[in-house]
Amino acid sequence: MTTENNNGEKKKISLQEAMKQKLAAQKQEKANDKGGFNGSTDTKKLKSQQTKKISNQRRKMGV
Repeated sequence: MTTENNNGEKKKISLQEAMKQKLAAQKQEKANDKGGFNGSTDTKKLKSQQTKKISNQRRKMGV
């Protein structure tokens, strides 16, 4: 876990600080990507529950 400052020196940082920096970078990246067609690309389109294949296991078991 090292970062470089202005002078090119490496400075050790904690895991917590590294995760904070990574999370901040991800938030910034998502904020820059907004404004597309849906705004979010990591969500799946919902599937209608009526089109799901129904299970006939109960009928087979005789319950």
